[in-house]
Amino acid sequence: MLNILHMTTAVQQAASGVEIRGKSRSEYEPVLTSEAIQFVAMLQREFNTRREELLARREARKRRLDAGELPDFLSETKEIRDRDWTVAAIPADLTDRRVEITGPVDRKMIINALNSGASVFMADFEDAHAPTWANNIEGQANLIDAVRRTIELSTPSKTYRLNDKTATLVVRPRGWHLLEKHMLVDGKPVSASLFDFALYFFHNAQELIRRGTGPYFYLPKMESHLEARLWNDVFARAQRELGIPTGTIRATVLIETILAAFEMDEILWELRDHSSGLNCGRWDYIFSFIKKFRARQDFLMPDRALVTMDRHFLASYVDLLIKICHRRGIHAMGGMAAQIPIKNDEAANDAALAKVRADKEREVNAGHDGTWVAHPALVPIAKEIFDRKMPQANQIDRKRDGVRVAAADLLQIPEGPITEQGIRQNVNVGIQYVEAWLGGLGCVPLFNLMEDAATAEISRTQLWQWIHHGAITRKRYEQIRDEELKKIGDRPNLERAAAIFDRLTASDELADFLTIPAYEELLKLERSAASQAAHEPAESRLYAPEGGSSS
Repeated sequence: MLNILHMTTAVQQAASGVEIRGKSRSEYEPVLTSEAIQFVAMLQREFNTRREELLARREARKRRLDAGELPDFLSETKEIRDRDWTVAAIPADLTDRRVEITGPVDRKMIINALNSGASVFMADFEDAHAPTWANNIEGQANLIDAVRRTIELSTPSKTYRLNDKTATLVVRPRGWHLLEKHMLVDGKPVSASLFDFALYFFHNAQELIRRGTGPYFYLPKMESHLEARLWNDVFARAQRELGIPTGTIRATVLIETILAAFEMDEILWELRDHSSGLNCGRWDYIFSFIKKFRARQDFLMPDRALVTMDRHFLASYVDLLIKICHRRGIHAMGGMAAQIPIKNDEAANDAALAKVRADKEREVNAGHDGTWVAHPALVPIAKEIFDRKMPQANQIDRKRDGVRVAAADLLQIPEGPITEQGIRQNVNVGIQYVEAWLGGLGCVPLFNLMEDAATAEISRTQLWQWIHHGAITRKRYEQIRDEELKKIGDRPNLERAAAIFDRLTASDELADFLTIPAYEELLKLERSAASQAAHEPAESRLYAPEGGSSS
């Protein structure tokens, strides 16, 4: 086995041409070791060209959709869909995944989530994460400590540490479309996906194996099986470099784009040695549906609150995902209920928890093998439902052979009105989320729902769609925006957030992701803060927190 402290020639040669532009701090040194940086650079050099080619394919596909093409199941991969095969056997600690809790990678969240009683904790560098340099590197440091069970947090009122029994740890890196501009290789920013994956894998894979678990991942935002193939090749290369057996890595793919829904068999096939299943990433899926059919007035969506999982296009997607996963011998994971407990309003709290219960009942009855929650208080609620309806570890043996889903089922537009309340909520939620994101927070409780980048994406794409296709006027949007800004009140980054949101809703072409222009603003804020700190007296900077994360 290769000692990770004595890297191969390929990794050693990767060191030259690397530039770290993020702030250097002593506590970052265990993360940003020369060997770890070399490992990131090696993967970047070997796989970034393919990543860029796949993003170009996305762009070409987008133009064809704009011209009227509709997605369908691929004729060239029919043999894969028709043939009987299964993915690799499930690791013992991923056999029972009945409740998974998700959240950002700040220290308190990691400890509370691992202690929550959930089967799995998904530590998120993506939609629940604002990618400041501090958040990125401190998140990696927190995970290093969590894997070794040394993670602690002391506050004036409490000390947080891990229980004897904790959830299985799974990590979600950022998607293929994102860059990590704090690190350059040969003058180009590295892929954020490779950055997040490589640092976590390099520092923790062997320790995880030693402790009887493994390097497990969730993979976001894929649009085709070719993107899954790229991930599989990255996994194979990373394992080979560290002398780890092929198949040690396991990854669950979030089916959260409409195009990926037509290639679920193919995605599992590409990752068959490394697969731990598929997940219904419902909020991003709805966002993708709006975005991909942006040019079509006949695909106009009603209020977000009316686009529920019982709508035909979403129910069909769920049924097909479960059928495919169970046929291939692997988990079909349910999605996130966005409700959170409501303090000081018993009736509202009861109504919110009733929605969570109904959602989890729907999922377990449909055949899902587990579900997601966003708050530790929801773990026992979801667990009780799955324990009662699914006493065994999973229900993969429930094959759903009678399910028949055609392309038209996945593309059926939900009917319903576009209301002023729906417009106002999209404006308010979207701007507040961007404002919090610029302040370093990736998931934000708003209107008794846990909002992350996916739900903010729905808000701004719906507004663009409604304005672009004449459901509301630009003038009316601006009136409502001004009124909602007054309700929000003073916030540090509110003016910047509103300006970003305005550009995204007013542009002639719908931007692919709000986090791309918002990231540029985040970098400006980082540079401004660094410049200001450089001119402060040294004593005023002692123990000053850098960045932020949600608790």
